[in-house]
Amino acid sequence: MFGLCRFAPSAALPLMGALLLLQLIGLRADVLPAVHSIPLKKQYVPVEKNGKTVAYKTAYFGDVHLGAADPQTFTVVFDTGSGHVILPSTSCNSDACVKHRRYNRTASASAVDIEMDGTQLKPDAAERDQVAIAFGTGEVLGEFIREAVCLGSPPVSGSSESSCVDLRVVLASKMTEDPFAHFDFDGVLGLGLSALTLSPEFNFFGQMLAQRPGMQPRFAVFLARSEGHDSVISFGGHEDRFAGSDIQWAPVAMSELGYWQVQLKSVKVGDQELEDCSDGSCRAILDTGTSLLGVPRQAVRSMHRMLARPVPEEFSEDAGADCRRLPGAQLEFDLGETVVSLTPEDYSRPTPFNMTLPSQDKWRLFCRSLLLPVEMAAPLGPKVFIWGEPMLRRYYTIYDLENHRIGFSLAKQPEAGERQVPAGAAPVGSLLSGAPLAA
Repeated sequence: MFGLCRFAPSAALPLMGALLLLQLIGLRADVLPAVHSIPLKKQYVPVEKNGKTVAYKTAYFGDVHLGAADPQTFTVVFDTGSGHVILPSTSCNSDACVKHRRYNRTASASAVDIEMDGTQLKPDAAERDQVAIAFGTGEVLGEFIREAVCLGSPPVSGSSESSCVDLRVVLASKMTEDPFAHFDFDGVLGLGLSALTLSPEFNFFGQMLAQRPGMQPRFAVFLARSEGHDSVISFGGHEDRFAGSDIQWAPVAMSELGYWQVQLKSVKVGDQELEDCSDGSCRAILDTGTSLLGVPRQAVRSMHRMLARPVPEEFSEDAGADCRRLPGAQLEFDLGETVVSLTPEDYSRPTPFNMTLPSQDKWRLFCRSLLLPVEMAAPLGPKVFIWGEPMLRRYYTIYDLENHRIGFSLAKQPEAGERQVPAGAAPVGSLLSGAPLAA
């Protein structure tokens, strides 16, 4: 959905300032739980063509709140593919902003209007710094404040603010309609490495660790496979209940670029190796803001061919056959000491296609893969995969900031319970791409 971000500073107009005192928000290193977990909601957004729904995009988001005395609550995508905390401001009046909860600067006594370098904005300033941040889809133009950013909903009266971080925040004065107007979440909380931010003071998890030296420098992401179960992001470690196998670690590759990415020694479909990655030069970026499996554009055709498979004869007359349930080769990524894989359930388009057989005057149903072409220039590209929801749903992933490594464990899914499909999704059993999996 978002994909990866880039940013560029610029300049524009003023807001009023106030002094932020850390003692007002009660930041203490000894009160944060060992692991602080936030439930994530899932939203399906239909993709329409000529007035007809042809597919679905998805997003996962949870609650944060800003401010000390009178907290303001928002929903955000916890995005490993970007670096800043971005929220719409009440100064933004476009449709993309107005449909969301907007941060009211004048309602917060703990916020400070700042320039990009953190200096307090002068009351008589005629201009102020701005930044333009572009995602894989969409762009934001914003200004800066320093504010208390806290995980979850505001605590009950009298309890301690145990999850707040004194942080530089981007307040959006402009947000593009796509994707922000189409989804329910209000903003973005970036969890990329510091190189993805204008300065370390903008990096939420880095600042959380700096302000709580005793906190374990890890966060973890669990995406539920079936509807009716919460997905979860955890800070300060991981939850064993989501780990279905031993944790295997892989080092972060090229951390100076700011992304949680790993080096791929090889990529295989069954026992067939993908030639584009046979020299070990491919990499993969873990991106919680992407709902598909991204593949280097030059490798898309080869992978489609390698992953295509005929529908077994016993299903060939079944117009409702779901390719996610039919046998096929595993897609394997060799990270060195760790191998992760995707199954047909993870990479297949649900609907089979009628295809003419080569040199034959007849057709047969084939299952094909659902891949997102990725085109990036060096040094990040060109041979880079994006591991979005398909990989993150199969594996419980743990992000170790101190040691610059990523842990993988097969996700341990909860026992099947009552299925509650989120509003806006196709019915369970639909064969549209991105629709919920059948039980």
